[in-house]
Amino acid sequence: MRSRSTPREILLVRHGESVANVASMEAERSGSQRLDVTSREADVPLSEQGEQQADAVGRWLRDLDPDDTPQAVWSSPYLRAHDTARRALRAAGSDLQVRLDERLRDRDLGVFDRLSTAGIKALEPDEAERRAWHGKFYHRPGGGESWTDLAARVRAFLADLESLADPPERVLITCHDAVIMTFRYVCEGLTEEEVLALARDRPVGNASLTLLRRDDSDPLALAGSWHAVLTQADDHLTGDAAEHTDEPGSSDV
Repeated sequence: MRSRSTPREILLVRHGESVANVASMEAERSGSQRLDVTSREADVPLSEQGEQQADAVGRWLRDLDPDDTPQAVWSSPYLRAHDTARRALRAAGSDLQVRLDERLRDRDLGVFDRLSTAGIKALEPDEAERRAWHGKFYHRPGGGESWTDLAARVRAFLADLESLADPPERVLITCHDAVIMTFRYVCEGLTEEEVLALARDRPVGNASLTLLRRDDSDPLALAGSWHAVLTQADDHLTGDAAEHTDEPGSSDV
C-alpha cells in the first residue's frame, strides 16, 4: 500500500460546445468536405451555447458537498477547454487556479484537420484506406496522432500528478472527448475494443461529467485500480438554459 496520499478522484469535463463542433455538425448534415472554421485548433472558442453549458458545470460544482469539491484544476490549453474551466469556476464561486498542460490538448488530426467524413474520403483516400486497415486506435493520420499517442500523454500526466510532493485527492480536468476516453482506457485498464465501443455507443457530450474514483486495495496495481462513478453525466444541463449537445469531436475521426 502507498505511504502517502495520492489522487483519489478525477473529474473529467468535456469543454462546452465550440464553434467548430457546430461547424462539424453542419458539414456532416450538408455533405460539405471542409468545416467552416477560421481559427486554428488551439484558438477555437466556445459557442454561446457552450458558454451556458460551462456556467451550468459551475453551478453543479457550487452545489457539491465540501468533501466532494475538487482541490485542484488542470485544463487543456486550447481556448474552448480553458474557457470552460474559467467560466465554471467563476460560476461556482471558486478561487482555484487553472493550471494548463499541453498533454491534455485535443488529439492532433494532421491531414484530417477541418475535414468532414465526406472530405476525408474524397480528399485523403489513401489515408482513409490506411485508417480502415489499421483501425482508429492505432492509425496516425499524416502529421497527426493516434489514440496510442494520447495514451502516452495521459500516462505521463498521471505520473507527474502522482509525483507531486502533496498531490490533491480530488482533481478537476477540463479537456476533450478523445482525451476523456483515453483517461478511461488508461485508468480502468480497458482494451482497444472496449474503449472504441464506448466512444461509438456513448459519445462524450459537451460539458458532460465523467468521474473516476481510485481504490488502492490492490497493492500490485501500478497505477491504482480505478472505476467510473459517473460517465458522461449531463443532468446538470437538463431544465437549464444550457442544452445537451454531443456534437462530433476528435474521437469520431
